[in-house]
Amino acid sequence: MAQAVKIIEGGKLVIPAAMRRAMGIGRGDTVVVELLPEGELRVRPLAAAIREAQAIVRESVRPHRSLADELMRERKQDAARE
Repeated sequence: MAQAVKIIEGGKLVIPAAMRRAMGIGRGDTVVVELLPEGELRVRPLAAAIREAQAIVRESVRPHRSLADELMRERKQDAARE
């Protein structure tokens, strides 16, 4: 799906309604905008960006390892040293 749109005052880009519906975004929602190396602009819902980040972390962390527990342990150790 492609459609030509104009940039309006303030550098705003209006995403056509059909595309917003297909993306599941509405007024007031937060989107992530990313400039790709090819000069393309990628726009996606915040939830989609979070899911992608979570998948990257899952691939990088061995099963049954809790990064939250590790962070809490490190914070307690830092606090004890102060």
